[in-house]
Amino acid sequence: MTQSSESSGPDYKAFPDQNGHFGRFGGRFVSETLMAALDELDVMYRRLKDDPQFQADFDYDLAHYVGRPSPLYLAERWTKQLGGARIWLKREDLNHTGAHKVNNTIGQALLAKHMGKKRVIAETGAGQHGVASATVAARLGLECHVFMGEEDIRRQRLNVYRMKLLGANVVPVTSGSRTLKDAMNEAMRDWVTNVDDTFYIIGTVAGPHPYPMLVRDFQSVIGREARAQSLKQAGKLPDALVACVGGGSNAIGLFHPFLDDRDVAMYGVEAGGDGIDTGRHRGAAERRPSRCAARQPHLPDGRRQRSDHRDPFRVRRPRLPRGGPRALLAQGHRPGPLRVRRR
Repeated sequence: MTQSSESSGPDYKAFPDQNGHFGRFGGRFVSETLMAALDELDVMYRRLKDDPQFQADFDYDLAHYVGRPSPLYLAERWTKQLGGARIWLKREDLNHTGAHKVNNTIGQALLAKHMGKKRVIAETGAGQHGVASATVAARLGLECHVFMGEEDIRRQRLNVYRMKLLGANVVPVTSGSRTLKDAMNEAMRDWVTNVDDTFYIIGTVAGPHPYPMLVRDFQSVIGREARAQSLKQAGKLPDALVACVGGGSNAIGLFHPFLDDRDVAMYGVEAGGDGIDTGRHRGAAERRPSRCAARQPHLPDGRRQRSDHRDPFRVRRPRLPRGGPRALLAQGHRPGPLRVRRR
């Protein structure tokens, strides 16, 4: 795990630009039917994000409904066992619904309320975003439909039960790999059909602009809290941040408030599967040359991203055994690290 050299580069806090681009990535590539809805959402968010009342409502819900701030906990036994740096855990698992996902769904649900939408849709993989979306929809009295791959429904029965218990309609997706990517595609199709009364709550750092910006901003409460808590409890900023990278909402929420802190290293960790060179892994952001085809930008879910250039609209199913990442670790596999580089 190597660190990149510090060098001058773009101001990442200035991203995205007015067209939603993060450098050459991002943007908006969707059906014309959705352009007006995305423009409406972008205008509404830019108007509300600096509105004192909107921020007060968001902060109130985070404090009194979600239970923030989540604690920063010193893992003393783990620190002693590893014998190196002090390890602090940002306890997002203690939020209402059990994960960080609710930070974002609270914010987007408030936007839906301001826009007068009566129906919300969401995609989910492991089910945590689906549960968080169903929770805020039930709280606001909104109709809720959650799109979930058939394979994920089989693996995450408990979260499916929780969503149904909250009144959500869980829609099985049987196309493609029957997992998160396909669930997002089906949700986009539903949105095209029901755009007038429907708000799409996207949970990952994906989709057309302004969604990556929304998710980043609503999840940045994680990093803002962690930064303040580190200064108070440890007397200094952390030497390094480590976050798992799946859809990216947890990582971007932690990293973004530290972008100006040049001495704080940032590490994103993706599941290595059978190895980066095999093509059977979860290393979507891995850029090292390998025997696999070079990744090229593509556009299947409405924003520019990376894919296998041999078939850019085909997402190959990664190699994960029954039991998922925990089973891989039990078999001796280790996640492949990704250094977040500041260019």
